[in-house]
Amino acid sequence: MIAFGPVPSRRLGKSLGVNNIPAKVCSYSCIYCQLGKTTKMSIERRGFYDPKQIFRDVREKIEEAKGERIDYITFVPDGEPTLDLNLGREIALLKEVMKIPIAILTNGSLLWRPDVREDLLKADIVSVKVDAFSEKLWRKINRPHRSLKMDKILDGIIEFSKGFKGKIITETMLIDGLDYTDELENIADFLSELKLHKAYIAVPTRPPAERWVKPADEGIVNEAFQVFSKKLGDDAVEYLIGYEGNAFAFTGNVVEDLLSITSVHPMREEGVKELLKKANAGWKTVENLLEEGKIIELEYGDHKYYMRKIPSRIKI
Repeated sequence: MIAFGPVPSRRLGKSLGVNNIPAKVCSYSCIYCQLGKTTKMSIERRGFYDPKQIFRDVREKIEEAKGERIDYITFVPDGEPTLDLNLGREIALLKEVMKIPIAILTNGSLLWRPDVREDLLKADIVSVKVDAFSEKLWRKINRPHRSLKMDKILDGIIEFSKGFKGKIITETMLIDGLDYTDELENIADFLSELKLHKAYIAVPTRPPAERWVKPADEGIVNEAFQVFSKKLGDDAVEYLIGYEGNAFAFTGNVVEDLLSITSVHPMREEGVKELLKKANAGWKTVENLLEEGKIIELEYGDHKYYMRKIPSRIKI
């Protein structure tokens, strides 16, 4: 399912998602990824879907949303969106007709490539991961493709920032039990070199790829906020540590909506119930999907989550 939502986004309001990469094809295998471990590590750009198919699916999903507010069309796939060789064309197609701002959520790992930077220049907002500054912590958290070099990635992010006319936001995920000595200062110094709209400090809020991963404690989160604010200004730093709410859209087919949303956006139990209520459907819908093996139930913290089951082997 290429288009999904609209879903509530902590950064972008109401976001209609575009899933332009097959499940878990990525250049990273982040320990906190809500979609599980990467099954196809790659840094090779290639075409995955016909750009016209992506355009048609987005247009149909907008029509199905029955007047739901859409603040952004957001490329937030099951893997790294910039691996898509057709990304620039897809952005141009959508912007030409839809007249809705385009956002890209990228891990930034391919921004050392001029062609990737050129494609992203067409977007209105680009979100980039900056989880670490040191090589050791970067490899611990993001588990990058073996051929990637951190210094080239950081230089590429800075180069992109120089030419981008839209808004750049960053996200720094903080994990419990990791050594952030000097790391937060160094990340903040790096972010101060960007033409930054907002720096978000995040913790895992959905079930992670590695069971041992837990959110950093309040002390580390507060320290990060203070360090970032000192370098960037209070208005440029925000937390991303809360649940985005239950305002998921119902487009007419509750099973399709559940499967499309949970394929890239695990839903908390309350959100599922709210969607079922909109559809005038009962919990039996969820039970059937669980029995059929189409979704799985997970527990994280004090909450239950529902997620689309990812095949163990992917053919692309």
